[in-house]
Amino acid sequence: MSTTPDTRSSMADHEKVADAATGDFARFEPEQVSFGEKLHQFFHQYPVAAPTIVLLAAIALFSILVGERFLHPFNLSLIVQQVTIIGILGAAQTLIILTAGIDLSVGAVMVLTSVIMGRMAIDVGLPAGLALSIGLFAGAVTGWINGQLVTRFRLPPFIVTLGTWNIFFALNLWYSRSETIRSQDIDAAAPLLHWTGTAFEFLGARFTYGAILMLALFVVLWYALKWTAWGKHVYATGDDPDAARLAGIRVERVLLSVYIVAGVLCAVAAWALIGRIGSVSPQAGMMSNLDSITAVVIGGTSLFGGRGSIFGTLVGALVVGVFRNGLALAGVDVLWQDFTVGLLIIVAVGVDQWIRKV
Repeated sequence: MSTTPDTRSSMADHEKVADAATGDFARFEPEQVSFGEKLHQFFHQYPVAAPTIVLLAAIALFSILVGERFLHPFNLSLIVQQVTIIGILGAAQTLIILTAGIDLSVGAVMVLTSVIMGRMAIDVGLPAGLALSIGLFAGAVTGWINGQLVTRFRLPPFIVTLGTWNIFFALNLWYSRSETIRSQDIDAAAPLLHWTGTAFEFLGARFTYGAILMLALFVVLWYALKWTAWGKHVYATGDDPDAARLAGIRVERVLLSVYIVAGVLCAVAAWALIGRIGSVSPQAGMMSNLDSITAVVIGGTSLFGGRGSIFGTLVGALVVGVFRNGLALAGVDVLWQDFTVGLLIIVAVGVDQWIRKV
């Protein structure tokens, strides 16, 4: 059969199309990912990795600069004791920040509930266990107040907790009459309040039960955030509340529960504070709210909500503790210790902004 030039041209075009369909058009070149992009994705997937690297680098640095004094088990356990209170408050702050909020009242709640525990046990004469329970309940009430103002009245968390910080501080001074309850009175009437400050020896280190309580709280919160529906709802609420509502999550109820749990954690921190300083002081720890935010930010939790790890806050608190302890052993003035912590905060926020661009 003969073919015309037009027929031969058409057949050739069909062959080219067939070759293209099975050849070049079917092959996709793998996208080349640079090392920086891989690093970017890694830190986005594992937010606790960056503060952990900083912590290990700080330990290595001060072990070289200071030597055996820094690496001595007693000194390392002292760092854990020093970050106990900030660690517990940081755990409470983490829950709030995961929902894209912030709580400036955690320090005032801690001091107020410590005064309530002390006054209930010493002035009223209640059993120490009951006084402790009342303090924990008072912490839950303060969290409920903050949560109601945020959820029911739609007020910004920053403004709400700034106002309640002043309110709780004023109530603290009024109820305590600016008087400190002495350690001797607590030992005589309510030794349970000192339990968190009781120390025990382990492999040359000296730990307190308050530090063990802090670690136990972090484990419980890690499980709750990672493996329970409540934890997934907390992350979803912080990431996108509108999408969370469309998915059937009761966002207001989640937010209220987060603030209540945070209030209870502040009361637990009050118990640890009494054990740490040995007395009940209406002036102790009033600025701990800023230290708790520092631990959360350095720990890699995003201030925009929806991303972070509870263990990152523990690492962040340890980073601050290691830097302060190491610089003190190296003879650096307190002024420059504060300077270093401020620099760490700025770097941590910058890293968070970089990670969020993934």
